[in-house]
Amino acid sequence: MTLLIVALAIVFLVLTIMVISKTQTLLKGVKGESEQNDEVADSANDINGIGLTIFWILSVIGVVWSFMYAKKDFLMAFGDIPSASSVHGKETDYWFWFGMAVITVAFIVVNSILFYFPFKYRYNKNRKAYFYAHNNTIEVVWTLIPAIVMAGLVFSGLRVWNKVMSDAPKDAEVIEIMGKQFGWQVRYGGVENGKLGNYNYRLIDDAAGNEFGLDFTDENSFDDFTSSTEMHIPKGKPVLLKIRARDVLHSVFIPHMRVKMDAVPGMPTKFWFIPDKSTADMRAELGNPDFKYEIACTEVCGRSHFAMKLVLVVDEPAEYEKWKKEQKSLLASKPEFLEKVPASLKAKAMKYFPTETAAPDSTTASAGSTPIVAKLR
Repeated sequence: MTLLIVALAIVFLVLTIMVISKTQTLLKGVKGESEQNDEVADSANDINGIGLTIFWILSVIGVVWSFMYAKKDFLMAFGDIPSASSVHGKETDYWFWFGMAVITVAFIVVNSILFYFPFKYRYNKNRKAYFYAHNNTIEVVWTLIPAIVMAGLVFSGLRVWNKVMSDAPKDAEVIEIMGKQFGWQVRYGGVENGKLGNYNYRLIDDAAGNEFGLDFTDENSFDDFTSSTEMHIPKGKPVLLKIRARDVLHSVFIPHMRVKMDAVPGMPTKFWFIPDKSTADMRAELGNPDFKYEIACTEVCGRSHFAMKLVLVVDEPAEYEKWKKEQKSLLASKPEFLEKVPASLKAKAMKYFPTETAAPDSTTASAGSTPIVAKLR
């Protein structure tokens, strides 16, 4: 690609020098006889017309070559990269490449005509210019056709976007992802009710382990569990991402799923999609046992923005449910948070502690262990 750009630059430079040289010759010839001027003009315009035609042909060849060379790295069904891993992603890709095809055809047609005209209508002393002032029909046609085509592209894209931005299905798996410098935090609603508990930014305490600012006065937060190393989602089921940021602007980007949404401090956003290829499916399709989906940040958020990534694991539904049941709630992993639970809800909160830990409320304990409730009291 670099060599091609250098070659085109050299061709352009040579043509520029030739044009300047011939222009100087033409200007000098103005003082001579008109016939001599005509001969100089004919020669200069022939060279310019032929040169522009050659330049355009080489440019088209270069564009086609660069596309063929780079397509193996495209996130699409070309080369080594399979199609999108989500239902809406395939539709997004279709309309993207449909729009690119329309624009490319229009670009090539229009520019081919632009480069052809200097060659076709170069100076000829035996030809008289035809004065064509105005034509309303032509003006209407070349205004309406592009307008209709562009409107069609815009509204087809808007339809897909509105579908993605609509309310998620009621059976969607709700997951919260929060960006902060420089990493992603993920929160799940647990197995008991699948609902995310309330949070309050005033309760954020990294030192204590409450990075989300969970409000333990809400019983829905008792079984919430978190992760900062990977996100698991089920294949074939709608997934609703509730997105927020703790400090500065971030942006959730899952390239293979065609998911991208800004994480804005103080303004929760969302994005729902249906993954239709598990991590195992992609590894088999690519023949790469080490393949991993990833979540990246695409909003420059500071010095370590480049490293703000998170592994995404797409499980089969049964595997996903099994994985969820194996996770320990934040409350159970941080027994000290039980102090934040109102007395009226402590009995419910104790259900999320291991049986041996959640001993009956007592002021005494067996040797070598102290029940949490007694300890807190």
